[in-house]
Amino acid sequence: MAARELRKSFRGAGGAAQPVLDGVTLEIRQGEFFSLLGPSGCGKTTLLRLLAGFEQPDGGSVMIGGRDMTGVPVHRRPVNTVFQNYALFPHLNVRENVEFGLRMAGVPAGARRERAGRALDLVRIGDLAARRPDQLSGGQRQRVALARAIVNEPQVLLLDEPLSALDLKLRKELQLELAHLQQTLGMTFVFVTHDQEEALVMSDRIAVMNRGRIEQLGQAETLYERPRTAFVATFLGSSNLIEGTVQAVDGPQATVQTAHGPLRTALGTGLRPGQRVTLSVRPEKLRMERDDETEGNEIRARVDDIVYTGAENQYVLEAGGQRLHVFQLNADIGADEDFDYGEQVALYLPPENLVVLEEG
Repeated sequence: MAARELRKSFRGAGGAAQPVLDGVTLEIRQGEFFSLLGPSGCGKTTLLRLLAGFEQPDGGSVMIGGRDMTGVPVHRRPVNTVFQNYALFPHLNVRENVEFGLRMAGVPAGARRERAGRALDLVRIGDLAARRPDQLSGGQRQRVALARAIVNEPQVLLLDEPLSALDLKLRKELQLELAHLQQTLGMTFVFVTHDQEEALVMSDRIAVMNRGRIEQLGQAETLYERPRTAFVATFLGSSNLIEGTVQAVDGPQATVQTAHGPLRTALGTGLRPGQRVTLSVRPEKLRMERDDETEGNEIRARVDDIVYTGAENQYVLEAGGQRLHVFQLNADIGADEDFDYGEQVALYLPPENLVVLEEG
């Protein structure tokens, strides 16, 4: 599946066209779990609807299996869609809901029953086949919607925030089950979400979207460890951003002068002296110390706040008018020591974890 320079606008209240997608191009590999991640209004659901055929683009094209889908209606595309609201038929029981698409396709009754049974077993609700939707929990209804979507064996399964209405514990459980289901089927999944952790847990690759464009696309670990822009760094997890000016460059090594003093980065390829840059470092990559012995790449700071989250302490530090965040295991779990409110600390920033972000 691929999108080529997709553009889409909608009319606003005043009648003016408001761009929602601005030339989106991407390639989704066969058999991968691909996520579209971004905040509300970034265009991810519109992109999914264009792939499904529910909307037509103002420009560009959608390709599925090497075939141009321009003008091809929803029911003739080799895709199925799972929605957030389940969209089950209330007057049909679970098995009948799952069999519905097969019946519309003219599949004989015996084959329908067999295929529906296999699909229900795959999503672990084979024992609920005779129940009606109003007798099911939210998680069970979502499993029925999944079974109904996969029973037709589409080339691509599109999922529009299907877990967002569920409670946290069930959502985490279904995240793992969805990833396992995709691996079992070998089917291409395209998953829309605004939940960063959800995308990281399940995806082979992620497209981070912002204002109708793809900000960065890649494997989950690459996006998290090496974000290219400030938006990706701060949307996909937490990040500390520090501005400065490149002072010296030695191959991939660079020294950046900041308000906190000079900081070294081992990820400075392509920089030039005098260039303004923004450095990004994840809170869990930082190390807090009490001793006064300096080893370079340190910032002096004061503990302003502490959030206890169980195994982890999340510290908010004040350093020269900037708030910095540090996440580390508490002493009961494995950290060398805990810190207290108002305490003065030395904050070490590992050069290999200081990422230089692109402008814009």
